[in-house]
Amino acid sequence: MRFDDHFLEELKTRLRPSEVIGKSVKLRKNGREWVGLSPFSKEKTPSFYVNDEKRFFHDFSSGKHGDIISFLQETERLSFNEAVEKLAAEAGMALPVDTPQAKAAEMKRRGLTDWMDLAQKWFVSRLQDKTPAAQNARDYLERRGLSKEDIVTFGLGYAPRDRTALKDALVQRGAKVSELVECGLLIEIEGGSAPYDRFRDRLMFPIEDQRGIVVSFGGRALNPDDKAKYLNGPETTLFHKGQMLFGLPKALKLLGAQETHAELVVVEGYMDVIACQRAHVAAVAPLGTALTEEQIEILWRRHPEPTLCFDGDKAGQRAASRALDRALPKLKPGRSFKVCLITGGKDPDDVLREKGALALREALKETRPFVEVLFSREAEAEPLDTPERKAGFKKRLRALAAQIEDKDLAEAYRQDLLERYDALVAPQRQAGFQGKAPFVPNQGAAPRKAWQPGQKREIYIPPAMEETRRAAVNLSSALDPTAASLAQGLVDNPDWMLDQVEGLEAYGFGDDALAPLAKALIALSFQHEGLDRPALSRHLQKQGLGALLSEIQKAALKSGAPFLSPDISSADAHARWLQAFNAVSRLTALDRALNSAREQVGTEFFSRLKLERDALRKSLRSGQIWQDGDESPT
Repeated sequence: MRFDDHFLEELKTRLRPSEVIGKSVKLRKNGREWVGLSPFSKEKTPSFYVNDEKRFFHDFSSGKHGDIISFLQETERLSFNEAVEKLAAEAGMALPVDTPQAKAAEMKRRGLTDWMDLAQKWFVSRLQDKTPAAQNARDYLERRGLSKEDIVTFGLGYAPRDRTALKDALVQRGAKVSELVECGLLIEIEGGSAPYDRFRDRLMFPIEDQRGIVVSFGGRALNPDDKAKYLNGPETTLFHKGQMLFGLPKALKLLGAQETHAELVVVEGYMDVIACQRAHVAAVAPLGTALTEEQIEILWRRHPEPTLCFDGDKAGQRAASRALDRALPKLKPGRSFKVCLITGGKDPDDVLREKGALALREALKETRPFVEVLFSREAEAEPLDTPERKAGFKKRLRALAAQIEDKDLAEAYRQDLLERYDALVAPQRQAGFQGKAPFVPNQGAAPRKAWQPGQKREIYIPPAMEETRRAAVNLSSALDPTAASLAQGLVDNPDWMLDQVEGLEAYGFGDDALAPLAKALIALSFQHEGLDRPALSRHLQKQGLGALLSEIQKAALKSGAPFLSPDISSADAHARWLQAFNAVSRLTALDRALNSAREQVGTEFFSRLKLERDALRKSLRSGQIWQDGDESPT
């Protein structure tokens, strides 16, 4: 099968090289690139580089260089067609049908993109015309704070008022009127009237696909009496507005150029995108519609947690609400959104013009977690002043959590939303807790245990000083040896963290005194990739956890954990550690379930949970788990 250039380019833009190659090569971020050990030769010093922005890999040790297709050909011994078919399945792309009709359609597509490119250049030239109308467009851009360099960078142009100015110019270059109608540049009226220009007396914004090819335009009316302030091109062979994002090619370049954890921001309009990108913030916008599922997938392929930024007015809040509803079912571990609501009814363009780029970047950092904004929206939907309304509020929260397709995340959302409900609606149940619990982002904190009367409600506070204070307090109490051995195993082998972040976040090590270490390890796993033992130890020491690490080491020696022995192989040590970690996680889950089911004392369900909990606890305390091998301790 022969794959056309359009299909191959689309395939490469849908997949990030570091993600494809990272499945077989352990990579770590190094400035603008990713680096790892060569898959083609044995080496101890990394010389294999992957560049997402330029979409290639280069191996200095062997001299091999290529894209994701050639990488699969080299490492998996696949043919070109086999590599493309495998990547297409991963990207969710249907393979093209190699027929004469398909070839003709591709040739037609290329012809249409040529006319779109010529139209773009024509609009740019018209903006520089010595006419009052073009001057009016230039004055508007100057009032919006755009320089001549900005106008060139973003390819802005002007569509004259004449009814057929663009049509006449392109027909003279050889274009067919039917082609210009199919591009969306002309409007065709039923009844035989001659087609005419779609965009007239408008400031023109080119809309590019992921490859940077112009596929449509957006026009901003310069006449205040025009009914449509903004006008997008229609759906065409080239342009499907629900599958594209304005500003994406330039946003990807900004993401690739930043060495730190760059943000990807979703805003509402063309000028907001331009304002953010002028301030060196990667930003995109949907094209006149609410975010679609296709656009959400595009965003997540480029960033695990994009920021939804909406104007602070009522229209912006409605747009935010629609985006929440559309994204909610698709959330999954490692794929979510943050929300930024700019105060004072301002939009990003207002902030940039009034306060500057630094102020805009700071404003975009003020975000709230998805779950918090979702809860706040439902809490503000109606007064919660009657039992019926409170019950309705709780029912809505459960229904929202149930929409999430990922079952584990759906349960986590249900627990989080109901905890917030309890803190807001039923503070009187919390004897010993004064006042309303503030809403704070979870930020990697392990889920709180069921609250008991007389117990102070715990709220996650991230600063290192708080971690140090807790560590010092916890040192006064003896550590559980099994829990300490699990902690020591991770400190000695940081790479064991790769697949256990979720479990550690949910259950910790089974000893509350080790919560500061668990939180620190989770945070470091996201902030740094490829930490070895000395580097991890240095980071933990800096956070004031040195004394706790010393106590952990002492307690771990009492556990008899085989994975701490120097005589055991690394693979066997990892397997035995994982066995114990799963057992402790299960014990913690049983304890929580029993706390929640206390009112069911005497029931078969409660008794079954209790028997399993007690047997598992006995196995851990007696050391029997170390003799159980690979069998479950339960």
